[in-house]
Amino acid sequence: MWWTIGIMFCLMTVIALTAIITAHMRSSSKIKGKFIQDQLELEKMKHKNYLLETEKMKLELERMQLENPKEEVFKV
Repeated sequence: MWWTIGIMFCLMTVIALTAIITAHMRSSSKIKGKFIQDQLELEKMKHKNYLLETEKMKLELERMQLENPKEEVFKV
């Protein structure tokens, strides 16, 4: 009789621990997914910023070449 109670107690403990671990893994996966989405968005913003700055530098170089056509320092 006592051994059946012991076995039932062990089974209930294992089931509870399994549920806790599963819930933790799910929440951890959700957090990791959100982190990856945020990183992807950040990389997109960095790339867009890079393109804008590159275009700005090209325009600035062209403007400098038009202002000082005799100087060969700015020629590409």
